[in-house]
Amino acid sequence: MSKRARGEGSVRQRPDGRWEARLSYTDPTTGRRKSTSFYGATDEEARAELDKARGRVKVESPVKDSTARLSDWIEHWQQTALEVSPRKESTKDWYRTLARKHLTPAPFGSISLDKLRKSHIDGLLIGLRKKCLADSTVRSIYTVLRAVLADAKLDNLVAENTATRVPRPRVERTEARYLEPAEVQKVLSSAVELRYRPVLELIAATGLRRGEAAALHWEHVDFADNSLRVRKTMSRVGGELLISEPKTARSRRTVPLSVATVAMLKAVKASQAAERLAAGEKWSDSGLAFTTETGAPVDPRNILRTIQTAAKKAKLADVGVHTLRHSAGFAWLEAGVHIRAVSDLLGHSSIAVTGDIYGHTSDSTTRAAVDGLARSLGL
Repeated sequence: MSKRARGEGSVRQRPDGRWEARLSYTDPTTGRRKSTSFYGATDEEARAELDKARGRVKVESPVKDSTARLSDWIEHWQQTALEVSPRKESTKDWYRTLARKHLTPAPFGSISLDKLRKSHIDGLLIGLRKKCLADSTVRSIYTVLRAVLADAKLDNLVAENTATRVPRPRVERTEARYLEPAEVQKVLSSAVELRYRPVLELIAATGLRRGEAAALHWEHVDFADNSLRVRKTMSRVGGELLISEPKTARSRRTVPLSVATVAMLKAVKASQAAERLAAGEKWSDSGLAFTTETGAPVDPRNILRTIQTAAKKAKLADVGVHTLRHSAGFAWLEAGVHIRAVSDLLGHSSIAVTGDIYGHTSDSTTRAAVDGLARSLGL
């Protein structure tokens, strides 16, 4: 049996023939002295593990990665790091859902933190694609995992965020579904008898998001200036409706209203006043522009059901609430509105987002652009 010392570590051969490297160090988290062992079939293997551990101690990383299961750490992460993060509640709820469905179940969730390898994450992503999940969903799952491991590193459970070794999944650009103005009119006409038709009309005329329209308060509608201010958005979190601040600063915007849209909103307000009288004590004074018969917020899912019913009656397939928003964006661009103005109206985080979504223009528009340039050049 032999023993060699090097600094605060030593390497010796055990009676069973294996080599053991032992390291004494100060735990960067607790400040206490600790010791741990590493094993190898040869002196060189054990010494390599010892050198690796010394390197970790030097940069105040954990000497050994935690043996906690990934699923257990994710559960803890949701209750701590995710809970106190500045993310929107709807985003937190989305992250919890993705983790529960795709990260914590075995076999992936059963892997311990110290055993997690790049190949495991590669395999996870391959499996997700085989399930035919949308590119954006696969990317979101990766984003959650990367955040989970980033906080594990900050908590000194692992020395490295393994997810950073895996390229961020790409999202192939797909053109947004949109309707021609005549088709939008057809949908709105088919919804004329439905309670939430005015919500669809507002979205079609302004390009508001569904949650923004559902969370519109009367105090944010300026009838004197013919405009509205987007200051809130509505989403479903944990089975309950939640009204919160928009996700980005550019989402908080002022949107001009047409004369027809102002008239529609005034009619909605008058109708709401009549319902308030009829409901009496049952009325819930939410201050919202669009409500149920008793003043309660409108569930965004009911707005979706409204357009689905109208689209079916209009014999138009694959139409959702967002289709009306996209249709407004396309119509503005086709009419020659500058992309900066369209981006501002829609509340996109940047012009690049607007360009990605509405990158395609009609043949007639491109033809008119080429012909116009030729005329200006005298060609």
